[in-house]
Amino acid sequence: MVSVGERRPLCGAAGDLAALAELDEAALLGGLRERFLRQQVYTDVGDILIAMNPFQPLPLYGREVSERYRCHETGTLPPHIFAVASRAYHAMLGHRSGRPQSQCIVISGESGAGKTESTKLLLQHIMNLCKSNSQLEQQILQVNPLLEAFGNAQTVMNDNSSRFGKYIQLRFQKNTVQGAKLSEYLLEKSRVVQQDTGERNFHIFYYMFAGLSSEEKEMYGLLDPSLYRYISGRFGTQDVAQHWKHKYQEVCNALDMVGFQEQEQVDMRAILAGVLSLGNVTFEPEESNGSVKVSEASQGWLKAAAGQFGVQEDELLKCLICTMSVTRGEQIKRFHTQQQAEDARDSIAKVAYGRVFGWIVCKINELLAENVDPEVELTEIGILDIFGFENFAVNRFEQLCINLANEQLQHFFNHLEQAAYKEEELPWETITFNNNEPILNLLLAKPLGLLSLLDEQSAFPQATDKTFVDKLISSFKGNLHFQPGRGHVLGFSIIHYAGKVQYTAGGFLEKNRDTLPANIRGLFINSITPLLSVLFTATVSRTGTLMPHVKAKVIPAADDKFNSTRKQSAGAQFRHSLMVLMERMYSANPHFVRCIKPNSQKQPGVVDSQVVLQQLRYNGLLETIRIRRDGFSWRPSFEEFAERYGILLIKPDVSLTKESCLEILQSTELTGWICGKSRLFFKYWHQEQLAKYVERLERAAVVIQKVFRGFRYRKRYLKLVAELRAQAQRLQEEAERERSQQLAVEAEAQKRISLPVPMPRKRHPQPCPHPPDKRPQPPVPRPRSKLTESTPFDNFLDPSAPRPVLGTEEQTGEEAKRRKVKRGATLRWFKETQAQKVMQDDGAFPSWLHGMISRRL
Repeated sequence: MVSVGERRPLCGAAGDLAALAELDEAALLGGLRERFLRQQVYTDVGDILIAMNPFQPLPLYGREVSERYRCHETGTLPPHIFAVASRAYHAMLGHRSGRPQSQCIVISGESGAGKTESTKLLLQHIMNLCKSNSQLEQQILQVNPLLEAFGNAQTVMNDNSSRFGKYIQLRFQKNTVQGAKLSEYLLEKSRVVQQDTGERNFHIFYYMFAGLSSEEKEMYGLLDPSLYRYISGRFGTQDVAQHWKHKYQEVCNALDMVGFQEQEQVDMRAILAGVLSLGNVTFEPEESNGSVKVSEASQGWLKAAAGQFGVQEDELLKCLICTMSVTRGEQIKRFHTQQQAEDARDSIAKVAYGRVFGWIVCKINELLAENVDPEVELTEIGILDIFGFENFAVNRFEQLCINLANEQLQHFFNHLEQAAYKEEELPWETITFNNNEPILNLLLAKPLGLLSLLDEQSAFPQATDKTFVDKLISSFKGNLHFQPGRGHVLGFSIIHYAGKVQYTAGGFLEKNRDTLPANIRGLFINSITPLLSVLFTATVSRTGTLMPHVKAKVIPAADDKFNSTRKQSAGAQFRHSLMVLMERMYSANPHFVRCIKPNSQKQPGVVDSQVVLQQLRYNGLLETIRIRRDGFSWRPSFEEFAERYGILLIKPDVSLTKESCLEILQSTELTGWICGKSRLFFKYWHQEQLAKYVERLERAAVVIQKVFRGFRYRKRYLKLVAELRAQAQRLQEEAERERSQQLAVEAEAQKRISLPVPMPRKRHPQPCPHPPDKRPQPPVPRPRSKLTESTPFDNFLDPSAPRPVLGTEEQTGEEAKRRKVKRGATLRWFKETQAQKVMQDDGAFPSWLHGMISRRL
């Protein structure tokens, strides 16, 4: 083992509170408050992002901002949800670790903290990073309206609270999304039949009332929403109704886009209407035999529900008021009490709605399934959006499951930290972990864990919530993490990692059983509503996933442990789904986003210190920060590190070994790292420092490229200049050569002019026809142009030469004959000696030559 003395960074990158000299509750709270009031809603604490809900729109998510965070290095830009998406995306491709690896992003926080919006933003940025406008990516983004309409509801804390957990797996081949899968966890089905004061049912019910036309409402048998027991609170103002109408249209568009057939959509609305009508069925005791009957006032609602479900009214009534069983070939009818009848009614409503939701998720997965070769290995980015730790005035079965999931996530984080030290034989004991394994054993251990005891009690028909609590008290007596309930409240308390939570035990057994009346499944399978028949023919996997294309009776229990037809309790389904989720997360590299709600009144610009501090404790952030500060959060293998940073040695063929890694690190000024058996251990800030070393080399490479390119283009420029100068020299030489030839021609002509003129033969004088004083005078010669100097025609133009006397016709003929002979000789001389000298490139003669010929000849 090799270690180097640790050195703390200075107050590091803007927005990273982990760089503070001391980071306790007060310092963390003060830093978050100060940044939030400056509308800086994102804060880094090491490699964990804290996102505070601003409760107002902020200009932080446009295309320009997304582009800035495409390829940023850690610390170069302010903290942002887009930065988390970029880190996960590039790590998935292997840009940061040296090899591709699946990633998962864990988003946690209580209701109203902004988990759903953060998930949308992560998806949006990852799709932008893909740089593709494929239909698949658009479909991934557009399924949100469906999930929100059927899975979200208004609570006291949040107007759009996700009432289910979801894990979205984006499957990549190279850098492109090839498919996606959605897994849902723990849908709060109890909300269908009961809502607390100030809360609402799932959004889809309100959207239908606002969006359906009067004719459609009549077709589905829907009346005024205020008449339905399952629809709590006021329907809303006109503006709210208009908003819901718009949302209903979005849902319809999403249903069409996902690929729901028109008949399927009609059946789905009919089933939802049937759920609402069933909720208005009430019961009263029979006077004769102690059984119950449907009250007179609700007979119409029973008839309406039967019609909407597509079943016989009397058959539906039997399922509500009695249980039919066969013992030794004899059919036995057991009548329900009023409470049992009401439980049966609510169970039908919850299961019907839950199967509709599961069917929608299944259809979405069919749409988003990857279309690639199954033998091709794909990497993925998983996004987990799950409830944060909850502690309300009244905590029920749902809160126990939610807090159990958060215990498991905290254990996942602790396990990652401890396992790495143990594997590398490093002194992990020097870092104190908040070990929550005893709490998980209390809740999950078999056969004596809390959920196992709950299943055991749920299997006894005569068991009650009180017998369940008594069993817990006797089993966990003396356990430091369990306390019996105090006073007259039937319940118990669990000491979680985040604090003590008191649970009300009422309704635990009924919710865990999640059973249907004995004959309701067969009744719905034979429904004339096709979708209802499909939903109840389908099998439910061990994790609670609906599989519409697989009939339950076809798959025996022994064939597939995750597709058993044996009825699973709600607690067992959640336990199995949590196990599958943890397996996925352990196989991926995690990133953490902690969502915080600044105040309970949803007011922008207001920070309630107590509310924020409570959340920091509940989501384990203070514990996580302490572990990350004291420990080593980045742990690349020798191969990954050498492949990524071998460039720092500035030599070819760096081997991917431990020795190369040590040589790389010794060439830097990094301190505080540790070398284990198979990997290196770094503080969270080391990656940023190494990135700066690489960036410095990249800048040097740019300078080298710039100088080399300048040299190459300068050399090319000088070569071109030399060629142009040589060409100009050649043209100049040709011009001088032509001028010399022209001068030679002119000299030859001048030479001819200077030759002596032959004297004409002496003639006898002729008598002058005129008196001496009347003799004609010779003409005065005109000034000659340079164009006519030194030409072969001057012998005939000399004024001093003897001129023929034209006296008779004979003399005229002789003179013409003589001139003709001379002219022919001159032309022969010109063609043979001068024509090539004065002829132009196009074969023509200059204009001045034509003029001279016409004048002289």
